[in-house]
Amino acid sequence: MPEYTILTVLAIALVLLLELRVLRTGLLRSGAYWIAMTIVMGFQILVDGWLTKLSDPIVLYDDAMTTGIRAPWDIPIEDFGFGFAMVTLTMMLWRRARPAADPRDADAEDPEAAG
Repeated sequence: MPEYTILTVLAIALVLLLELRVLRTGLLRSGAYWIAMTIVMGFQILVDGWLTKLSDPIVLYDDAMTTGIRAPWDIPIEDFGFGFAMVTLTMMLWRRARPAADPRDADAEDPEAAG
């Protein structure tokens, strides 16, 4: 298996393992997470497609380092794996770092509940 592909699979596995065994943020069960990932991937297709298009590439990949599978617009599929791992890790760490909500502040967070 090519190096870039191996690193992509490793990055995905480590992020998922970190979530399932250590952080346990529940992020992967969140609908908002999957909506955010859809938005991120949509923009990734636009930008990455422009950067990697084979007709006039800005970013070059050594074909020996990837699977050679490109879709859509000549994007190496490994880029999607790294994008997933990077964004997911950032969101997990962000969620983990935020202070725990104080139940006494519930009214302050919800203006409708305050009255």
